[in-house]
Amino acid sequence: MKTDLATYNNSWYRPGSFFKRICWYVINELVLRNPFVTFSSVKVMVLKAFGARLGKNVVIKPRVNIKYPWKLQVGNNCWIGENVWIDNLGLVIIGDNVCLSQGAMLICGNHDYKKRTFDLIVGSITINEGAWIGAKAIVGPNTTVGSHAVLSLGSVASKNLEAYGIYRGNPAVKVKQRIIE
Repeated sequence: MKTDLATYNNSWYRPGSFFKRICWYVINELVLRNPFVTFSSVKVMVLKAFGARLGKNVVIKPRVNIKYPWKLQVGNNCWIGENVWIDNLGLVIIGDNVCLSQGAMLICGNHDYKKRTFDLIVGSITINEGAWIGAKAIVGPNTTVGSHAVLSLGSVASKNLEAYGIYRGNPAVKVKQRIIE
């Protein structure tokens, strides 16, 4: 049997009304992805207006892309670096004091390669308190990043990361324990 993308159908997936999504796509381009809008307070206000739950002291750098803010929860004192992409087809929960470095990607969707229809698979991502997702690192669907874990530069997490673990590679493997002084 072969893959047949002509039979692909994700009509079951309803992330929000068509009007809401179109409005968000326009605002996302004008405010979050715009390199000239540098004020985090403006971005936080816009995200909250579209249903995101954000804590205090959230810093959002330029060129951030968020698919659906109504599926985003961010704790206090978080940093979202330049060019971060939160492709949150599912719920993304980010705890307090989390850093998402430049170009990090949180990807909640995938496809079932075993089915000829290449069905959409949607999962959630949870990044717990004090974790650090390094520059150009990727966190996949149905992944939990433990408290204070580190996913290093360019690494890919497709499985849960233990608290205080430091992970590197593709797939990410634990290379040592994080000790905070």
